[in-house]
Amino acid sequence: MGNLTERQKFILALIIREYIDSAQPVGSLRLVKRYKLDVSSATVRNEMAVLTEAGYLKQPHTSAGRIPTEEGYRYFVSQLMGQTDLPIEIQRTIQHQFYQAQSDVDQWMRLAASVLAHQAQGASVVTSLHPARARLKHIELIETRGRQVLMVLVLDGGEVRQQVLVLSEPVAQDKLSFVANWLNQVGEGLDAVSLKALHNLENDALKKDIIVLTAEEMSKSDAVLAGEIYHDGLTNVLSEPEFTEPGRARRALRLLEERSFLEDILTHTVLSSKVGGVHVLIGGESTWEDLEDCSVILSRYGVPGVATGAVGVLGPQRMPYAHTISTVRFVSNLLSDLVIETLTDIEEKE
Repeated sequence: MGNLTERQKFILALIIREYIDSAQPVGSLRLVKRYKLDVSSATVRNEMAVLTEAGYLKQPHTSAGRIPTEEGYRYFVSQLMGQTDLPIEIQRTIQHQFYQAQSDVDQWMRLAASVLAHQAQGASVVTSLHPARARLKHIELIETRGRQVLMVLVLDGGEVRQQVLVLSEPVAQDKLSFVANWLNQVGEGLDAVSLKALHNLENDALKKDIIVLTAEEMSKSDAVLAGEIYHDGLTNVLSEPEFTEPGRARRALRLLEERSFLEDILTHTVLSSKVGGVHVLIGGESTWEDLEDCSVILSRYGVPGVATGAVGVLGPQRMPYAHTISTVRFVSNLLSDLVIETLTDIEEKE
């Protein structure tokens, strides 16, 4: 894919904008008439052929116009679109809605999902805040059978994780309760790294085993999402012509329906990026095949090192990128500001 001329860039941008609006292949004559171009339709057709050869456009039928490819959308987003902001009036309306919710974090999440779905006309996904490091709040150890023990682990923030442990030998319930009570006293508020430090200070074999197993489970929590996931705008996606075929819609909606699928995408995109940055995923980026008909706009919000979450919008590749990206960025930054304000208020009260 060589460098494009200014005219080729202009024509590519026009075709993408036309296709986003109409969902119909775009022909050269239509471009010349609608935009009153000072070149002939034959010249535009030649440029479209060059863009097709370069991989930015494709022709669904022999006699049809052109539509963008994944590479065309990527080039448009990275090179042609530029950064835009939401209109001030829309920003003020959204801010007013959030500040009416006061310090109700759950309401913030639901409102964020609603605003994203409405503004972007796509399906939104919002994950609740996840601590940078899981910290122990409470643990229970329950005898089941033989060497198996059920561990119920409650972390700061309310996340509950259950795991069946297999100990080296059977242990009575009173001994398990004793160890659990001991760990609740000495380990409350500690993260996985700090818990492992306790391991070196203990001589009791059972305590050492439980410390290691608890720390391992907490480390797993560090790497995945926690808490509730909020959705809105499902009907927006299902009404798009790209998803009238049930199989395509079902594949696309895995992002909303399967937590593990969402975790995998977020782990490899925004959860490792800076807060407020926007990640544009077009066609699954040859990694997530179920998203091959989709684009996903994602951003991380919160306070780095303390707690963060993610917001995003799912839609067809034919989405209004400028408006969707600016909406996701604005909501992400607004949520971050609200979280910082809440943490500051808590510190002042303490």
